Amino acid sequence: MANTRSAEKRSRQAGKRRLRNVQVRTQVKGAVKKVRELLAQGDSAGAKAALLAASRALDSAASKGVLHKNAASRRISRLAHAVAQAGKPAAS
Repeated sequence: MANTRSAEKRSRQAGKRRLRNVQVRTQVKGAVKKVRELLAQGDSAGAKAALLAASRALDSAASKGVLHKNAASRRISRLAHAVAQAGKPAAS
């Protein structure tokens, strides 16, 4: 329990930030999951559209400080690579 007014304020601020961070992380997870599900179903066109939304969510999370910018960039890159591979015809 906080003993001073400034510590109480810090506690309130931390609680607000935690709620925001959880919400942003949940949106990112959902967007990434949607891309992966569409890839698993073989819907490359749908996956491309979902990749755009996931990319926006990841960039937004990075700009808010929820994710590190390099971590967000890495996730976008890996998703984009997976979508690109799904769009290619299978080599025989």
